[in-house]
Amino acid sequence: MGGSRKKHGGLGETIRTVVYAVLIALVVRTLAFEPFNIPSKSMVPTLLVGDYLFVAKYSYGYSRHSMPLSLHLFDGRVFFKMPERGDVAVFKVPSDNRTDYIKRVIGLPGDHIQVIHRVLYINGKATERKQIEDYVERDPRGGAQIFTQYIETLPEGRTHLIIEYPGSESTADNTPEYVVPPNHYFMMGDNRDNSQDSRFLGAVGYVPEENLVGRAEIIFFSADGSAALWELWRWPWAIRWDRFLTLIH
Repeated sequence: MGGSRKKHGGLGETIRTVVYAVLIALVVRTLAFEPFNIPSKSMVPTLLVGDYLFVAKYSYGYSRHSMPLSLHLFDGRVFFKMPERGDVAVFKVPSDNRTDYIKRVIGLPGDHIQVIHRVLYINGKATERKQIEDYVERDPRGGAQIFTQYIETLPEGRTHLIIEYPGSESTADNTPEYVVPPNHYFMMGDNRDNSQDSRFLGAVGYVPEENLVGRAEIIFFSADGSAALWELWRWPWAIRWDRFLTLIH
């Protein structure tokens, strides 16, 4: 009898431990840091496909999109802090309020944003950009694609890298002037010719502050996709060791 009670007590303790661990993880994920992975090339060269990163959920305060499954527990934001131009931010795309996008904050409420011959204009002034060495994107099969690479400097002095396809311009390289509405933000990818972002009003458009999820902070893991999950012997070469613990700027 005593042994049976001890066995049941041990099982109950295990269940309680698991429940507590899940609750703690849920609280941390909701209020502090949430992991995300990068599925597309829209933020190359800053973020690569296969990067895994932590997003600070507290950076801009909290909204319903901070909650699991975007539970509509309240409207607006609490403890709100305005994003800074140049932040790399995760948000729910306004077209469905479910899909996570990650882009760079380019326009703040009231800003006038325009792209003319690939040059970004903010409030009527061209952003400074300096061409540096080409960016070479290599694939696991040995192929390579070359992009023109620049250091772009935003009005407040923050810098980041952008890339463009060499050659002819696309429709996204010459845009109308956008006026960012109150309580909204204008987002762009660093891969300027391969990013669905606020330049496309029907697809993404202006992002409401309520849709902000958090600010990308640090890459904690990265793999180039050349090894399947079960190909353990190939993982040492598939992992991008140099990207571990890289701060995101």
